[in-house]
Amino acid sequence: MIQLHYFKVRVELLRKAYKYTKQKMVEKKVVIIGGGVAGSVLAKTLQHLANVTLIDPKEYFEIPWASLRAMVEPSFAERTVINHREYFTKGDLIVSTATNITESEVFTADGRQIAYDYLVIAAGHADPIPKTRTERLDQYKGENTKIKSARSILIVGGGPTGVELAAEIAVDFPDKKVTIVHKGSRLLEYIGAKASRKTLKWLKSRKVDVKLDQSVDIDSFTNETYQTSAGESIEADTHFVCIGKPLSSRWLGETFLKDGLDGNGRVQVDEYLRVKGRSNVFAIGDITDIQEIKQGVYAQGHAKLVAKNLKLLIEGGAKEPKLGTYKAQAPISIVSLGRKHGVAQFPFMTVVGRFPGIIKSGDLFVGKTRKELGLEPNAKKS
Repeated sequence: MIQLHYFKVRVELLRKAYKYTKQKMVEKKVVIIGGGVAGSVLAKTLQHLANVTLIDPKEYFEIPWASLRAMVEPSFAERTVINHREYFTKGDLIVSTATNITESEVFTADGRQIAYDYLVIAAGHADPIPKTRTERLDQYKGENTKIKSARSILIVGGGPTGVELAAEIAVDFPDKKVTIVHKGSRLLEYIGAKASRKTLKWLKSRKVDVKLDQSVDIDSFTNETYQTSAGESIEADTHFVCIGKPLSSRWLGETFLKDGLDGNGRVQVDEYLRVKGRSNVFAIGDITDIQEIKQGVYAQGHAKLVAKNLKLLIEGGAKEPKLGTYKAQAPISIVSLGRKHGVAQFPFMTVVGRFPGIIKSGDLFVGKTRKELGLEPNAKKS
């Protein structure tokens, strides 16, 4: 009888401890600024563990590395443009822009004040895209019409976006004359020279004209002709600007985190992905100063680590838990070259052709990304 009583007491104590811990977790307020690759994964992961608020200027998450395919195949965007409420079903969603933060609150452009216990900055890049999913899908249809109606197309920028767009057009519309103008000495300067050479060779084999060490003034357009900095004339019916977008961090320079920005406007983080000098403010994704290639898969890794660390902090209470640490990843990159080919840089080799195309170019990891958000991989929503 004594043993039975002791067992019942232990069960009751464990039940109360679980209930107390669960209440504490729900009571903690986590605010995430930014609903991109990193912010979406974090919001989805934490929504049942804390009181989560996601702040994003648009009502949807978009798989960014699939956006160029959507320009040549607009129906593809039906899988890649995902309303936040499809995966983030429990927390608070605020479709607005964060304008200021203090040590306890976030202020938004629509006049709201949101208190937090933990803040995560995942603001990424400043990208002026539509607010609603419907508007974004219509935008892709418009860009597709622009491509279809043009005989010749100018692409400004030879980074991954410019290269992938040129390849998508060259494969789906081989009759179009495509020209890339890039101010650098080689394409894809963020990865190795061998990958650049292989990419240039592939593009030339598809009759894409590549002009390096030149820039072009879009405003110089007259009579369907653009002028480059080298004095060359390029005939094109339309153009697409594919240069890097600025970080969405300028506003942070007016907040209490201004000393946490480096000279390039990136947020400085420690090995736990906390903003340096702050115990309850984290930063993830492209906005961080982590010395690695800025890629979606790494941003997802940031989000998963911070989700783990926030869970430890919330469950640990006053006790300081042993947090997980992040290590910068090796420079691995795969650039799609149309639907079947790609160029891949691994730590010890560079490959161009069908093999990297099999890895990425077919579905562009869209099914995998949707599945990680708890969604049907191939489902479409009109």
